[in-house]
Amino acid sequence: MSQPFFQFKQFTVWHDKCAMKVGTDGVLLGAWTPVESSARILDIGTGTGLVALMLAQRCSASVIALEIDGKAAQQAAENITRSPWGSRIEVVCLDFRLYSNKNNSLKYDTIVSNPPYFTDSLKCPDSQRNIARHNDNLSYEELLKGVSNLLSPNGTFTVVIPMDASDSFKDIASSQGLYPSRQLLVITKPGVPPKRTLISFTFIKQDCKEEKLLTEVSRHRYSDEYIKLTREFYLKM
Repeated sequence: MSQPFFQFKQFTVWHDKCAMKVGTDGVLLGAWTPVESSARILDIGTGTGLVALMLAQRCSASVIALEIDGKAAQQAAENITRSPWGSRIEVVCLDFRLYSNKNNSLKYDTIVSNPPYFTDSLKCPDSQRNIARHNDNLSYEELLKGVSNLLSPNGTFTVVIPMDASDSFKDIASSQGLYPSRQLLVITKPGVPPKRTLISFTFIKQDCKEEKLLTEVSRHRYSDEYIKLTREFYLKM
């Protein structure tokens, strides 16, 4: 049985009540997202609260950690309460579509999301895991429409998605007036194509800066660039 928690340098994330456990996607999102000069941050689909905690560690902004699943929201709140930044992070248990409709007068400098990524694929019997993994409950169109309503004029939205969804995601984003400014291609081992990508969007049309990141040079041996990006978080980096 896997450990019910993951220990980072400055906080611990318990994930036994959450469908999606601590993983590389979330760590990359929390470490790579630009947060310079951010005063207000929104984390859509916070799960365990991992990304919200990482962003709070990196800056002094206030953070709303939004989560639709009640059990995950409860665990995120517990993780955040135990952390050094409990006073700056608020967990809200609500569907993002309802949140964006109710709060469209609020604007965020930074919005992040590690959204459900399976489309039209076979589901498992676990309804909590289906909500976390399948985008039936929040399509990319709905996500980006809500983001465009909540993002400040000079703000940045950063997302982690499958590489094969990158082009369609960008097309949907542009229909909402959001344009890519940076893109990170995530390569899990030498010689294989990237399966994940992180993209930052703004309301400003510009050339998109493309970067590549190799996470492991061999099994359980991290690359120098991955260590440099995540060393402030991982306990044994």
